[in-house]
Amino acid sequence: YCVLVAFTIGIVGCTSSTKKDKDMEGMESDAIELATKIKIGWNLGNSLEVPLSDGGETGWGNPQTTKDLIDLVKASGFNAVRIPCAWDGYADSTKVISPEWLARVQEVVDYCMANDMYAILNIHWDGGWLENNCTPDKKEANVKKQAALWTQIAGKLNHYDERVLFAGCNEPNVENATQMEVLKAYEQAFVDAVRATGGNNAVRNLIVQGPSTNIDRTAEMFSLPNDAVENRLLVEVHFYDPWNFCGMSQDETWGKMHYFWGDHLVPGSDRNSNWGDEVHIKSQFQKMKSKFVDKGIPVILGEYGMVIRTGLGEHQEAHDKSRQQWVEVVTREAKNHGIVPFLWDIGVNGCINRTTGKQQDAYMLNGIMKGAAEGKYPY
Repeated sequence: YCVLVAFTIGIVGCTSSTKKDKDMEGMESDAIELATKIKIGWNLGNSLEVPLSDGGETGWGNPQTTKDLIDLVKASGFNAVRIPCAWDGYADSTKVISPEWLARVQEVVDYCMANDMYAILNIHWDGGWLENNCTPDKKEANVKKQAALWTQIAGKLNHYDERVLFAGCNEPNVENATQMEVLKAYEQAFVDAVRATGGNNAVRNLIVQGPSTNIDRTAEMFSLPNDAVENRLLVEVHFYDPWNFCGMSQDETWGKMHYFWGDHLVPGSDRNSNWGDEVHIKSQFQKMKSKFVDKGIPVILGEYGMVIRTGLGEHQEAHDKSRQQWVEVVTREAKNHGIVPFLWDIGVNGCINRTTGKQQDAYMLNGIMKGAAEGKYPY
């Protein structure tokens, strides 16, 4: 839901002793240790991931990201920011990224560091060059592109401490085992490229995405890429269940939009959510806990959230309270299952109004923070 080299680096067999190396000061935490430090995360959606061909950072209606905005995000209770980012359109025909664009992205990362926040930087949709092409015919070219882009990104940001994490892609479209093998090649290229830059990146925690970042497909098909350093990989999935409530923007032949969820159903309404209740949420998250968390691999919930409906008259409050309860439950149960939650926010109708520089939607913000306070990582 997004608007919407192999080589040797000399640390094979690296264990926890690496963390004590004073050359790696600031990089001590392995994946589990780092995950415990993230209270609740927020997405800078529809900003740095906007393709240059669509107008760049402000092309999808948001103002340029400022330090004041990230200050407000921190003041609102978030201590981590996921930075969706485009790269391909900012690179020339030889895949050299514009120095100006690298500097701009670094500037936004610096806003997070100045607030002592954690930052996840990815390759997002990026025109779909990777996401839409987990296919054998595109594999060779895209492995080369993935390695080229991440060598530059990781090289530029190598000096940052463990608060900066890299994520190899976003929502790679994978439906079968053949496509999954291609995705594994893309993610292996990502890990190898970052590790090859050495320095802090030799042990930086990295995030790899499950097929379509779908929980069921990830539970069924996904396995981690190889890494020269132990316990420094996290898995990412996204969550928008029930879709009728979270993501639909118009009625379809196969179903209607749902406005009401949980304890706030409206008697007799055909807009009540009829699937995706709290039991479903816990069941889905348990799949990630059993598959990864219980084996020492933390999971990032890189996106979750819902559209906001207005104009519902006497039933507006029921909708707003439904949204508040849903985000509270998802946030709490994610953390209870060892999954680190990052709210998807695109600026319009989000928790933070990027134009006014003020908080908005108290329902969502209160639900998120209540869930974040109540949820406890099982590490």
